[in-house]
Amino acid sequence: MTVSRTICLGFITVIAIGTLLLLMPFSTSEGTWNDPVVALFTSTSAVCVTGHIVVDTGTYFSPIGQFFILALIQIGGLGYMTATTFLLLLVGRRFALRDKLAIQQALDRPGIQGGAQVIRSIIAITMIFEITGMLLLLTVFSRDYDLGYALWLSIFHSISAWNNAGFSLFQDSIVRYQSSLLVNLVISGLIIFGGIGYEVIFEMYLWLRDRLFNRPEKIIISLNFKVVTSTTIILLLLGTAAIFFAELDNPETLGSMNLSTRIMTAWFQGVTPRTAGFNSINIGEMTTAALFITIALMFIGGSPGGTAGGMKTTTLRILTSSTKAILQGKEEVVLYERQVPINLILKAIGVVAGSAATVILMTTLIAFTDPEIDFIQLLFEVVSGFATVGLSTGITAGLSTFAKLILVATMYIGRVGVLLLMSAILGDPSPSAIRYPEENLLVG
Repeated sequence: MTVSRTICLGFITVIAIGTLLLLMPFSTSEGTWNDPVVALFTSTSAVCVTGHIVVDTGTYFSPIGQFFILALIQIGGLGYMTATTFLLLLVGRRFALRDKLAIQQALDRPGIQGGAQVIRSIIAITMIFEITGMLLLLTVFSRDYDLGYALWLSIFHSISAWNNAGFSLFQDSIVRYQSSLLVNLVISGLIIFGGIGYEVIFEMYLWLRDRLFNRPEKIIISLNFKVVTSTTIILLLLGTAAIFFAELDNPETLGSMNLSTRIMTAWFQGVTPRTAGFNSINIGEMTTAALFITIALMFIGGSPGGTAGGMKTTTLRILTSSTKAILQGKEEVVLYERQVPINLILKAIGVVAGSAATVILMTTLIAFTDPEIDFIQLLFEVVSGFATVGLSTGITAGLSTFAKLILVATMYIGRVGVLLLMSAILGDPSPSAIRYPEENLLVG
């Protein structure tokens, strides 16, 4: 039982428990036994923080069922190892070497020291952001609903946004609040910080602390922080501009809005493909150009170490920097005056190759079972599931049972990661001292 197998089986266990809970009559609003496919799909979508739904969450599930979904979102967003490790800390168990290695691999950390402190910090950051988001959303929702239900709406959407889950208790996601500046800023802010990675938030806090208190020993900003923040800012600005111009003349989306609402909606739709899944316009009415732009943003996803999915921003920067190095005739890849190790370049290539292969395979399988679906809608659905986004053009509920099961597998693969899943299947590689001679071949 390797670390990767522990993580993969852990997610399967949580999904199975969630499926059983959502099957029960007390989880549905009608008080009847749930459809097994609906229970499995919803549980997988919640644990994998995707947001794909085949039924309306707010009306189909009872308050108890909604609570189960929220709990699954929280566990899935934290990650199986983070959640279980936190429980171990609560009962006072000390960490063994295996536990430290599992935390290192699950959080993609460079070392195994300080695992317990990292877990405590992750829980503290999560609570701070989720409570803050809840209080801010409550000021808006309390105007439209009674205090008790408004509080539940605020808690649900804050946790869902922070964990990049995209589940909403509204039938139209947050379309009804597309002109609300506070709702758009709070949810998009939770999405960005939730998907940017805990390590980046740690460094941001330490940097601000040193500047505010004028400490003589300043923190050295890591390469990961520089790459993640700069790439995130660029993608957010480019995504907003691309969605704005692609939908500018579409009367079904931005075309009927005033300028300020257009900009705010374009910003929100540029943020939410970072694996969040909320929408403030009807995705099914978007132009083909906007859908393809969203597919690209979803495939890239968020940043490592956070609640987001996709191939990650750091992978994108490594590949683009590698391409730049080849064009300049260089033999090393440099980012911010730091050389990128060859093993990271190989890992980035493996992530992209594995991700692309998964999307192609799953798209092909669903195309066989549901040939009546337009290709752009089908590709959108699969990429959204793999990148754990949850955005949909409205075809999810109408898919065949086999296609829904394919999406279940797609969401699971996207959450645990292609490389981690292959490592769990194949086992740890055996060390080898054999070196083979080099030989050139034609490329490109």
